[in-house]
Amino acid sequence: MKISNIDILIKKSNRKTLSIYIERDGSVCALVPEKLTNEKVQEILETKEYQIHRNLAKWKQLNERHVLREFVNGQGFLYLGRNYRLKLVDEILGQIHFTKGRFLLSKHELDNAKKYFIEFYRKKLNEKLKPIVNRYQSEMGVKSNKIKVMELKNRWASCSVKGNINFNWKCAMAPTEVIHYIVVHELVHLTHMNHTSAFWNEVDKVIPNYEKQVEWLKENGSGMDL
Repeated sequence: MKISNIDILIKKSNRKTLSIYIERDGSVCALVPEKLTNEKVQEILETKEYQIHRNLAKWKQLNERHVLREFVNGQGFLYLGRNYRLKLVDEILGQIHFTKGRFLLSKHELDNAKKYFIEFYRKKLNEKLKPIVNRYQSEMGVKSNKIKVMELKNRWASCSVKGNINFNWKCAMAPTEVIHYIVVHELVHLTHMNHTSAFWNEVDKVIPNYEKQVEWLKENGSGMDL
C-alpha cells in the first residue's frame, strides 16, 4: 500500500488498533486489525501521513550515526557497549581474539574478517545470555522453549508463539544492561504477545528504567553493525 509515494507493508493480526512503525532498514510497516478492509486501512493511514513522515525523518536522523567499519589497524568495534580497537597481526589465528582490550585479526585472513567477527559475537552473546535468561525466567515465573543466537534482519530479538526466542548476534555490541532489557522484553512476550499497556507494565515491573535502554538502542542501534 502506498501513502504519499511511501510503500507501507500491511500486517494484519488479531489486534484492536492500527499502529505504524519503522523497521531498522527504514521500511514502513503497519500492524492492522484483521477486521479492517483495505479501503478503511488506506483511509486511516492517510490521516497519519504526517506521523509517517515524522517517524521516517527521525529514523534518517538516527541512522546518520551508522558507522562504516573497515578491517584495518585502529578501527573501533563495539563490544558490550564500548569501542575496542582492531590490531592486525602476522600470525594465522583462524578467528578473532580479544585480549587486553584489543581485537586481534590476522592480516592474512582479511577475507574471513566479517565471518570471524560474527562468530565471536555469536559465541560471546550465547555465553552472556544463559545466566541472564535463567535469572529472569526464575524471577518472572516463565519458561522459554528454545533460545538461539542468529542473524535477524530488522529486530534485536523475536519470540514465537511456541516460546522460541531468537536473539540477533549484534546484541553482543550493546551494554550489559541493554541486553538485560532485550531479554526481559522477549520473556514478557511469553505471556503478552503484543505491545499493549499490560506488556509495558510487566516490563516496567522487572526493569523500572527500561525507557533508558530503549533510548540507547534508538540512538546507537544503527552503529551496531559490521
